[in-house]
Amino acid sequence: KRQVIRIEDGQQRIIEKNLDTIKQNKEDNFIIHDGDIVKIFPVSQIADRIVRITGAVKLPGTYGYTPGMRIKDLITYAGGVLRYTDLREAELTRVKLTPSGPRISRFTINLTRALQGDPEHNLLLQEDDYLFVKTIPEWEPYRTAHIYGEVKYPGIYPIKKGETISSLIERAGGFTKDAYLKGAIFTRESVRELQQKQLEESINRLEQEILSQSARTVETALTPEEAQQQKIVAEQRKKLIAKMRAVRAKGIVSIKLDMLKRFKGSPYDIPLEDGDTLYVPEKPHQIQVIGAVYNPTAFVYNPSWTVEDYIKYAGGLTHNAEKKDIYILKMNGSALRMNELGGLFGVRWDPYAKRWVKGGFMGATLDPGDTIVVPEKIERIVWLREIKDITQILYQIAVTAGVLIVAF
Repeated sequence: KRQVIRIEDGQQRIIEKNLDTIKQNKEDNFIIHDGDIVKIFPVSQIADRIVRITGAVKLPGTYGYTPGMRIKDLITYAGGVLRYTDLREAELTRVKLTPSGPRISRFTINLTRALQGDPEHNLLLQEDDYLFVKTIPEWEPYRTAHIYGEVKYPGIYPIKKGETISSLIERAGGFTKDAYLKGAIFTRESVRELQQKQLEESINRLEQEILSQSARTVETALTPEEAQQQKIVAEQRKKLIAKMRAVRAKGIVSIKLDMLKRFKGSPYDIPLEDGDTLYVPEKPHQIQVIGAVYNPTAFVYNPSWTVEDYIKYAGGLTHNAEKKDIYILKMNGSALRMNELGGLFGVRWDPYAKRWVKGGFMGATLDPGDTIVVPEKIERIVWLREIKDITQILYQIAVTAGVLIVAF
């Protein structure tokens, strides 16, 4: 193997070519420039005699071992160390075969001294040695968080470890006078990945249950008419699963944003992660009603209207509506179900108004930007009646992705 180290535009570039291909392919046999460094690596005479190097080097991987090879040689073969390499410490792992089995030894290496040729650290290597070159502690070029909407200086800000949401808001100049704090949306990539994984696992279980159910019903189809009906049902099942698989979680973390003095240091003032996003909207002026109502639509927000009022003006519930499963999606990603706002004797505690109110769920007042979701009855679809978790999965999809999935 041949390696060419070349400086271009002030940066080091490494070009690797196999000597055999250079002889066969003219394109690989390029012209050497003034200042290039050409390295021809030794090749082990025995194919399985190797050493490995990983971590903060330019070309980590497996290299042929030759007697007399030292740590400095292996690092050179690997293109040298990176600018964020921790030169104070690397770890060499060695396996030695003994009659009682393999014995593992580990050596701590000072890379600075090894690269200077100090024999105490520039150790002679043995075949199968494994050198791990560490990065400096907590190395990360930049962590960033995005804040936009109703703040004075929206943008993407570099953040340090442990910095919190309130710090990001302060750096963005605080909120504007039009900021609607109840509707703030905070998203996190690690949460999005977890939500998506949970969704996919739920959908996979559902698909297996549907396939199992399909196999049983096909076996019982006795007439051509029944077989045709089963074909239609199979298509419906495929479409439902396809709709679910198209859903993508948003990674919303429900937080209760407040004026900066009250929010700072609160349980919701959590440390930021790389890629976090905070959106602070201006106050919306609508309430949406979607699902099994006669006229799904958006209404201008009326502070005196209740859930029942909005549903009434959306034409009321259809005969397929599942009244006991109605829920409210808040702008910040939280969801409130009927059993969470039921209350005893028609009286309940309103966590948003922070007072006792009458009327239970249907008598609850809403915040601007809320969405009332009226699911359909699953029981009306024969082949869904026996599927245990379908209602919960549809609710999970609505909350994590803001999407209402209907059966057809």
